[in-house]
Amino acid sequence: MDADAEGLYRGRMARMTIERLGHRGDGVGPLGFAAFALPDETVEGAVEGDRFTVGRVVAPSPDRRSPACVHFGACGGCALQHAADPFLATWKAGLVAAALAARGLEAALRPIAVSPPGARRRVTLAGRRTKKTVLLGFHGRGAGDVIPITQCPVAHPAVVAALPALADLVGLVASRKGEARVTATVSRDGLDVAAEGGRPLDARLVERLAALADAADWARLSLGGEPVATRRPPRQAFGRALVAPPPGGFLQATEDGEAALVAAVREAVGDARRVADLFAGSGTFALPLAERAAVHGVEGDAAALAALDAGWRGATGLRAVTTEARDLFRRPMSAAELAPFDAVVIDPPRAGAAAQAAALAQSRVARVAMVSCNPATFARDARLLVDGGFRLLWAQPVDQFRWSPHVEVAAAFAR
Repeated sequence: MDADAEGLYRGRMARMTIERLGHRGDGVGPLGFAAFALPDETVEGAVEGDRFTVGRVVAPSPDRRSPACVHFGACGGCALQHAADPFLATWKAGLVAAALAARGLEAALRPIAVSPPGARRRVTLAGRRTKKTVLLGFHGRGAGDVIPITQCPVAHPAVVAALPALADLVGLVASRKGEARVTATVSRDGLDVAAEGGRPLDARLVERLAALADAADWARLSLGGEPVATRRPPRQAFGRALVAPPPGGFLQATEDGEAALVAAVREAVGDARRVADLFAGSGTFALPLAERAAVHGVEGDAAALAALDAGWRGATGLRAVTTEARDLFRRPMSAAELAPFDAVVIDPPRAGAAAQAAALAQSRVARVAMVSCNPATFARDARLLVDGGFRLLWAQPVDQFRWSPHVEVAAAFAR
């Protein structure tokens, strides 16, 4: 909005028709960004800079729905509970298509795989301890405040049921000046709870934390990356293998999403007999692929690789799995190092892996399965592969983060 228009509307009620959704899920119109507004809606509200605060929806979209959670609006965990599922599925698939188009790429987009409510098995909460109480929940929209929650339709029921005990944990570990982060992960053996940003451990605190873990029947409780109480190994099933990731270790957010990604990677790899899994983590892809191929897992986190290796050694019927601790950002695998492999799986963090994609483009690898949680960096790295002689066969959008603006994608490349 230009300065003249802002001066005209500042401090006044105005009406605006929403034209589209921005990448954060806000409605976008001629007067700015409007949270909780949908395309083609007419909304009334106040203008402040490039923000339009909606006071009333004058003409609602047929895609508008009642939010599923009483905390929606204040809690910053969800941005789009007011939108119908079919609309969101189309919009998220469109984010992937738009990212590819921005790089001059096209792909056959498969129907998006969407995780159901109550499926998030890994949830990270913010906690603060005040003079009178403990706050446990998510940050508010655009603010550092912690919005306490009593329910969460996104989270697995086991996480929701544990909220009182997790609040007790914050009360034990958080200082009044800082904020604690608590990650609760559902495993086959109970909750795996990891806290960060808490007070230093001492003998008294260890004793109280162990008692809390015992009373709550948690599989494992860690503080600052160090296990305080391990009552049972918190195992995850990766194919035939059972793996206990390190405290706070990465895990796909939902079982449904993981299954969709693994199926896409299996298809992209095809009948390859030797596979390199780059950014392998604790073995989400490496171990299922080892049912048919020899796999070399490369990952910068030595603890994650140790969990992968232990899972492989404890499983039966798998082919050889080797591991290599390596920072693939600073030292990507070269074309020569990639030469022994028939296929490569690459699943980098949100920043993508441009240097590794460039090395893949220069290699003779025949097939690549790429997984990404960021359509923009996915498209950038895909462009490097295509410029190096690969064809982008298809892309599979995956929505593990229901009611958020996030979407993931798995794709197949071949020479």
